[in-house]
Amino acid sequence: MPVHWTAAMISPVEELDGAPLLRTEVVLDEGHGEVADARLHVSALGVFEATLNGTAVSDDVLSPGWSSYEWRLRYRTYDVAAQLRQTTVLGLALGNGWYRGRLTWSGQRALYGDRLGAIAQLEVTFADGHRQVVVTDRSWTAGPSAVVADDLYDGQTIDARRRDDSWTRPGADPEGWVGVEVLDFDTSLLTPYVGPPVVRHEVVRPVEIWTSPSGRTLVDFGQNLVGWLRVRVRGEAGHQVTVRHAEVLEHEELGVRPLRTAEATDRFVLSGGDDVFEPTMTFHGFRYAEVEGWPGELGADDLEAVVVHSDLRRTGSFECSDPMLNQLHRNVVWGLKGNFLDVPSDCPQRDERLGWTGDIAVFAPTAAFLYDVDGFLRDWLRDLAAEQQAEDGMVAFVVPDALKYAPPKEMRDRESTALWSDAAVWVPWALWQAYGDRAVLETQYDSMVAHVRRVESLLSPNGLWDTGFQFGDWLDPQAPPDDPAAAKADRGVVATASAHRSARLVAETAELLGRGEDAASLSDLASRLRDAFHKHYVHDDGTIESDAATVYALAIVFGLLDDGGRAAAGRRLSELVAENGYHVATGFAGTPYVCDALSATGHLDDAYRLLLERSCPSWLYPVTMGATTVWERWDSMLPDGTINPGQMTSFNHYALGAVADWMHRTVGGLAPLEPGYGRVLVAPAPGGDLTWATTGLQTRHGRVEVRWRRDDGRLTVETSLPEGVTGILRVEGQDDIDLGSGSHVHTTA
Repeated sequence: MPVHWTAAMISPVEELDGAPLLRTEVVLDEGHGEVADARLHVSALGVFEATLNGTAVSDDVLSPGWSSYEWRLRYRTYDVAAQLRQTTVLGLALGNGWYRGRLTWSGQRALYGDRLGAIAQLEVTFADGHRQVVVTDRSWTAGPSAVVADDLYDGQTIDARRRDDSWTRPGADPEGWVGVEVLDFDTSLLTPYVGPPVVRHEVVRPVEIWTSPSGRTLVDFGQNLVGWLRVRVRGEAGHQVTVRHAEVLEHEELGVRPLRTAEATDRFVLSGGDDVFEPTMTFHGFRYAEVEGWPGELGADDLEAVVVHSDLRRTGSFECSDPMLNQLHRNVVWGLKGNFLDVPSDCPQRDERLGWTGDIAVFAPTAAFLYDVDGFLRDWLRDLAAEQQAEDGMVAFVVPDALKYAPPKEMRDRESTALWSDAAVWVPWALWQAYGDRAVLETQYDSMVAHVRRVESLLSPNGLWDTGFQFGDWLDPQAPPDDPAAAKADRGVVATASAHRSARLVAETAELLGRGEDAASLSDLASRLRDAFHKHYVHDDGTIESDAATVYALAIVFGLLDDGGRAAAGRRLSELVAENGYHVATGFAGTPYVCDALSATGHLDDAYRLLLERSCPSWLYPVTMGATTVWERWDSMLPDGTINPGQMTSFNHYALGAVADWMHRTVGGLAPLEPGYGRVLVAPAPGGDLTWATTGLQTRHGRVEVRWRRDDGRLTVETSLPEGVTGILRVEGQDDIDLGSGSHVHTTA
């Protein structure tokens, strides 16, 4: 049921030296029997934590997250019937979050507004049907908290001497509290969550504590993760413990240069008693922590890392006989967890953490296999559509589009760009394929069409998308550290190929949804893009303009070539891969598709050699260097243990981990024959020196599992399909075998 809002957005009448608290006392109406139902609806300009008599109403954190606040402000609804008493203090703590904190690498704050605010509506229904509604209004009061400072990039400062829980008790009149005022706010912007909230997940204990060469105390948690530290400490009142976070070490000290201007530092001021600190209004991407000012000797029981991300259900699994590939896959999973914190971000540690559209455009199929990200990405797509509508069909580089308020100098002439803007099409299509619910296509249809029409308007008279700013094959490993866009692949080739894919997918969507006129028009556009691609980019000898691995991979996988041209492109791609010593030669555009292009054109061995290469640049090189997440650059850390000299270097970026999609489908052998896995394709293609692999997926129909092993030249494939699911077993050199529900074992020579 939609909420009929009568509450007001309120804010303290004055700044309160840190994160403010808001309170009111709720006295239940008498004479109506027991409370039958009680719902608390809350949102904020900033982030909030809601309590009843000092007890949290839920385990979510950093709510209401980050949406395109100009058009959508989400609210959370809590069932609080069990927590209500005859007299109850309803409290709200507010933090800067994405709304008023620092955003982007420009150094700017408060891009959306300079006033924190909260809106809450408690609706109580009694046994006799009587309703009582308590709302935020001018009767509330505001006071200071122990949080002296909070920022997502810079960290949080908590002064335990300022802790005073009296404000959570009925009848209290806490000192230093002031009134509130009503802010001008349009409640029609309030919308319920489509996706899940952010919550705490596992806790990670230290694996080592030691003293660095400079005398600093360092802690290793053994895993690059996202969240914060929970600290237990006792010391002299007023004494400060400082914790700085980073992903890597360099020269045996904390490697903070990749953070750029993000301080990533929490400060805890002790009360003099037993203190527990947990900075829940910030988050950090880190494996290592540097602890300064600890009273006495720091022990492993004194602190623990709390992993924080959106509340996603794990669905997909993969494991094989190669431990290095298994670690790569774990790195992909941890990269997803760290960057799926309310928005699908590029990185979780430096002064950025933005919803870059290009990263999720290529990673969405992998994400939708590993976790149930349906609601998470549908929520984000609503923001994409809202931002896009405000820009006449242009899809921004990041969503929510903070860069429109703080545009980098090189990005001020904003326009749709290949791969990044294609997220408007590729992400909903990936969700449709993974979950089989056409509602995502129906909801996003106008956005999908608007993107393709915008791109159509940008085409040159020659029919190519070869003008304007393009990221191109971003982070080609041969590009210099200070110029990540300087890829070998021609940008026009990359852009035109991407435009063709989007036009074709939206044409298929239109056909599926019964939009015949659109389907015909969009199919014609796809054909014209394909013809222009052939005319201007495919040479008489079969080579493609710029003769780079990425252009062949995209041409093959995006369906731009006929059978003869496809085979020729596959042969040339195979040659290029071999000439490069089976090292990766692709960036963001080509990397998700290069193994697919090789295996689809009969060069499976090359795909495996590329995947299994261990020297830089390769997928496994970071694994050899001890990586526990996927890096932004192929060489984010150099072989000598120093950090890449480029100004932009992250050790937790999922985009290059999109190869896991190929691992699931080709190494593991599990792919959908129809959207949602009502019918499945079991087609393991063993290669390299792998002797076995097992892949599983919890689909909407139940769990599908595929296991294979090679022994003495024989391949044994075991499948398990849930009730109502059928499939095909396809093994090279054998006729297809129909699979029914249940368990099956097939062995071939």
